[in-house]
Amino acid sequence: MGRHAAHWQSRVDSGQMVVFGPVLEAAGSWGLGVVESEDEDQLRAFAAGDPVVTTGTAEMEIDKMPAGFIRRRV
Repeated sequence: MGRHAAHWQSRVDSGQMVVFGPVLEAAGSWGLGVVESEDEDQLRAFAAGDPVVTTGTAEMEIDKMPAGFIRRRV
């Protein structure tokens, strides 16, 4: 998981990653990342290189969010 988080750190540092982290459920856990990106193909290629994907530990789903709301930063 450390290599997984490190893989996405550049997106966090650049401000493209809106939120990133684990989601804990009674049945187990999974991760959620919301990324702002102009190039879906480039994002998909980046995600495909994630260590959890390349090792077969996890799969990634990428979907579009055409609109939404976010609280104002204070």
